[in-house]
Amino acid sequence: MNDTRLPSLHPLPATELPSLVTASGPAARFAWEEFIDGAISNENTRKAYRRAVWRFLEWCDGQRLELASVTPGHVGRYFAGLALAPASKKLVLAAVRHFFDKCVTRHVVILNPALSVRTGRHQVVEGKTPEITADQARQLLASIDASHVVGLRDRAIIATLIYTAARVGAVAKLRIQDFNHDGTQYTLRFREKGGKEREIPVRHDLEQFVLAYLYAAGIANSDPTSPLFRSTVRKTKRLTASAMTASDMCRMMKRRLADAGLPRRLSPHSFRVATITNLLDQGVPLDEVQYLAGHSDPRTTRLYDRRPKRVTRSIVERISI
Repeated sequence: MNDTRLPSLHPLPATELPSLVTASGPAARFAWEEFIDGAISNENTRKAYRRAVWRFLEWCDGQRLELASVTPGHVGRYFAGLALAPASKKLVLAAVRHFFDKCVTRHVVILNPALSVRTGRHQVVEGKTPEITADQARQLLASIDASHVVGLRDRAIIATLIYTAARVGAVAKLRIQDFNHDGTQYTLRFREKGGKEREIPVRHDLEQFVLAYLYAAGIANSDPTSPLFRSTVRKTKRLTASAMTASDMCRMMKRRLADAGLPRRLSPHSFRVATITNLLDQGVPLDEVQYLAGHSDPRTTRLYDRRPKRVTRSIVERISI
């Protein structure tokens, strides 16, 4: 009986190839490099796809299969044995299909064995990110001590997340030149995932927060290409010349949430949920909210809309049993 358990989660070699690819010859090696380094531009996606396919090929190697002898049955049995959530299985299947597409193109295999495999239906009707309420967001901003540059910086970062609905990764990439006055108003230019750039108008209170931080930090007239939001030297309240990373901002927010007495399960992404829901609740057209959020599909924007949940709770509360 074939073993379909998930392969061990040991770290993957950074430069080596899966043994099954190496054994299949130059065309397979070309397909692997094209799959990993040529076809996937996003670093996180590249890592996830590489890990997923590597472990599938490890499993195939354990079944003493050659690359050209993998069938839909093998792929199906592998996925039947994966102890993963439906969404994770779909990601792994997408990676395996993508890899075998390259193998077909490079004549390593005749047909893609993963093409007809299904992992079960998975439909998301609401995102899992916890929502921060408007009152909680105001409480968080008000709790920040703005008497020093670090407090001014943190307030400006959190206000940017709230009032632009930008992803924390895009906020971390901001440069001084991205906070720009176009002659009528300030704007922020974000570089989002997928190579997209968006320019968002800055509302008056956010403008004041960012300017207060820039002048307190003494970087208003610094190199325009230098980071906008900078890290600190430990707990000295002195800024470095280096940018805060997205992880730095997440940790900062967790500290600020704790200081404000708010749930630490909230995250920077919670602001996107709150902002999108708030705008839709006010009757702002979906396509306008979609553009603000930087979504290519309106269905993604709807996942952030928590109004249906509140309606459901309202109905539940009316049960008189």
